[in-house]
Amino acid sequence: MAVKIRLARHGKKNYAFYHIVAADSRAPRDGRFIELLGSYNPNTNPATINLDAEKALKWLNNGAQPSDTCRRILSYEGVLLKKHLQGGVLKGALTQEAADQKWEAWKAEKAAKVSAKKQNLSATAKAAAKESLAAEAKVNQERAEAIAKRKAEEAAAKAAEEAAAAAAAEAPAEETAENPEA
Repeated sequence: MAVKIRLARHGKKNYAFYHIVAADSRAPRDGRFIELLGSYNPNTNPATINLDAEKALKWLNNGAQPSDTCRRILSYEGVLLKKHLQGGVLKGALTQEAADQKWEAWKAEKAAKVSAKKQNLSATAKAAAKESLAAEAKVNQERAEAIAKRKAEEAAAKAAEEAAAAAAAEAPAEETAENPEA
């Protein structure tokens, strides 16, 4: 029986998440599996990966072949590096302490990269929010200026109209004062 480490799709339409499983290669994609190794959610940024590294390493050592995507996930989580280091220990190329030290150094570096990416994403989101608020304030200011200008024009037009009406009212009064017979 050929065992594959692959993804099983779950979730809803246009919002999928995946279970990482060890399954018989002949089984359907979302069907029967041997063991659940973790989950992968590509909808978050960065993608959320929950993986039992010990189970995955056990399956890799027993000959399970990961799919391309699962190979990338296992590499991202460091399972393939751990397998490589354990192979070096078995061959005698390095000691267990040296392998553990390399593993811990890699893990610390990876955690620093992930936290830097999360901080960068939050800083970018804050900057975008600040920029949109500034743009909205500018638009509101322009609207307020346009309204004030329009009200000033309307007030000036109304004052001119009232002045014209007052002038028209004075003209007939002057005519009647000059011509009392009319």
